Amino acid sequence: MSGSILGNLFTIATWGESHGKGIGVVVDGCPAGLNLCEEDIQLFLNRRKPGQSKFSTPRKEEDSVEILSGVFDGKTTGTPISLIIYNQTQRSGDYSEIANYYRPGHADLTYDVKYGFRDYRGGGRSSGRETIGRVAAGAIASKILNTLGIDIFAYTKSIGPFEIHTFDRNEIMNNSLYMPDANTALDASSYLEECIKNHNSAGGKIECIISNLPAGVGEPAFEKLNANLAKAVTSIGAVKAFEIGDGIEVATATGLSNNDAYQYDENSNIIKLSNHSGGILGGISDGTDILLRASIKPTPSIAASQKTINKSGENININIKGRHDPIIVPRAVVVVESMVAVTVLDMLFMSMTSNMDSIKRFWEKR
Repeated sequence: MSGSILGNLFTIATWGESHGKGIGVVVDGCPAGLNLCEEDIQLFLNRRKPGQSKFSTPRKEEDSVEILSGVFDGKTTGTPISLIIYNQTQRSGDYSEIANYYRPGHADLTYDVKYGFRDYRGGGRSSGRETIGRVAAGAIASKILNTLGIDIFAYTKSIGPFEIHTFDRNEIMNNSLYMPDANTALDASSYLEECIKNHNSAGGKIECIISNLPAGVGEPAFEKLNANLAKAVTSIGAVKAFEIGDGIEVATATGLSNNDAYQYDENSNIIKLSNHSGGILGGISDGTDILLRASIKPTPSIAASQKTINKSGENININIKGRHDPIIVPRAVVVVESMVAVTVLDMLFMSMTSNMDSIKRFWEKR
């Protein structure tokens, strides 16, 4: 199986399965001298770990991270950073019966077609638990970006038919749905309770904002900043759509309504009067906030009866058992944030050698 490595200069390689001994990631390209400890990473992992509310899987995992390499005396050494999170409460028996049939909405069928074999215990590499490695790597990327004054934060924009109407960043961490609107969070919670009662699940949207990223990050062709962000975010298993700026609404806009007009402010700085582009033009950041969204599908594992097929060539009805999230969105907020951080940092490193002036400035300071 290939395709477990992401990045050019700052790279991450995730490994492990949902019901294996552990999940982990190897981060390469982290500069030496960054203050880093396990608590820095644990703060991110705690935001995605299971069992935190009635709207997440009851599987109880501490998801405690252990740094195996790349850090000495509290600082990164510049060598690969290897991280591991041991699985503690696997209940593989919950999945024994699905070995002989294909769950709707899961990768069971495609795995069998591609490999002729699959780890049916929780989905193996296609399990949401694979994202633990992404979040651990995102914690490191975010810490580097924060030292540069670059701020990345994500939140739940909508759940089912309920979308936020107000925005209070401080409210995001005050409710289990990670919504910046307390009233909408209450409405969405009632909606989810109905879904649970009906043995059903729900989807939603996650929005992410990147602030203080300088202009000039990204390449104009195959390494566009927006293209790499799209790849990183849509590589998250539950993501089915990705948008930058006005996103799909541009299809019904006109040039006059969609273009962002430029002006000089009183200090002769260039400003934009709007941000329909979402902070990226020609694949390159323009210095304004970057706004992106990810649409998350409903959890496919539901207790309601569904039609499917088995390996014996029969049409059957199933009711999926086990410990599953009625909604993926809240726990995926930090996953989106982490993948954005990893991508932005990698693209920032790539852009540092984009012109001779930048290279000269670096060497003149040595």
